[in-house]
Amino acid sequence: MSASSNPIPPLHLYSVPSDSQTAPEAAPKRERPRTAWTADQLMAAHFPEPKWAVPGILAEGVSLLAGPPKVGKSWLSLGLGLAVAAGGQAFDSVPVQGGPVLYLALEDTPRRLQTRMGKLLGGQKAPAGLTLVTECPPFPQGGVEAIAQWLDRNPDARMVVIDVFAKMRGQAPQGVSAYDADYVSVSYAKRLADHYGIAVVLVHHVRKMASEDFLTEVSGTNGIAGAADATLVLKRARGQADGILHVTGRDVNEAEYALQFQEASGAWHLLDGPASDHTIGDTRAAILKHVRANPGTKPKDIAEAIPHADADTVRRTCSRMAADGQLAKDGSGRYYPDTDTRTQASQGVSQLSDCPVAPSELGERPGQSEIELSGLSGSAVTDEEPR
Repeated sequence: MSASSNPIPPLHLYSVPSDSQTAPEAAPKRERPRTAWTADQLMAAHFPEPKWAVPGILAEGVSLLAGPPKVGKSWLSLGLGLAVAAGGQAFDSVPVQGGPVLYLALEDTPRRLQTRMGKLLGGQKAPAGLTLVTECPPFPQGGVEAIAQWLDRNPDARMVVIDVFAKMRGQAPQGVSAYDADYVSVSYAKRLADHYGIAVVLVHHVRKMASEDFLTEVSGTNGIAGAADATLVLKRARGQADGILHVTGRDVNEAEYALQFQEASGAWHLLDGPASDHTIGDTRAAILKHVRANPGTKPKDIAEAIPHADADTVRRTCSRMAADGQLAKDGSGRYYPDTDTRTQASQGVSQLSDCPVAPSELGERPGQSEIELSGLSGSAVTDEEPR
């Protein structure tokens, strides 16, 4: 029979056949999270710490991953999906616990996905725990139920990535404000994240106009960032870093991480130290590194420790860095990394969050989405450049 007379059906989110011939076990029944307490009951209750898909960066809940076109969001999100599914290292340095991952690549073809994934894997075996899908109905037209059914079949799932969010949000409800429409569109994903206790990543875009507050750069109204549990914005950087990942959220400490894009492998690599070290010129970076290691040093000593930098250049650069707030200077002309270090004489180098590397796996944390969780999985579903 020819291919034209037997067309391949659209690749919707369906049950991927397993090599095992054993019958699948029934999905565990999930109880509805409690949503009301008296004050004394709430204070006496014990709530487990949130589960982390990527410790310190991606916790359970809805996270927006936003950035301009061609910045590398899809490379980053697919790399995270591979790392979590395999139980490897995110950003080549952050250990993650393995578990099933659903990746909705709604702007890609299977061929393009294969090419990109082959580059990221670099000859390593592809993890069977990563399910890739190129078509899925929007949230209001069955997308929630489709994802819920996959999650029911994969009770140990750790993450769902939706690339891109615009393909899943569907038509805005009539008669509501733009803010409310944006809030509701994210709430579809949030009720899935809250009910199943997983991380849901929505890949999104930023506005063309840059802003000092990265949250205001997220495309759409404030309802999108407001409904999400965390917002991550990937921005192009200057200096040694190719990108800066700005992170803030309810369970995630606000932080900035310097990343470098590995052209050969397509992977994003986390650079050591504060992001500011990698977004300034080489001379400033060398000075800052020396002053951090030697608080209270003078320009003459810095110049002796830095090759190819004369004392006059170091003196002027230190003065400018103090004016820019990158260094602190006391009355005797000694320099310190910051005001706290100057007064406490202690080094203050930021780390990759104070979150423990080994994530807590004590179950789901309670919560309630804006939309009632009803009929979540009741209907059937039918069967390179950075961007």
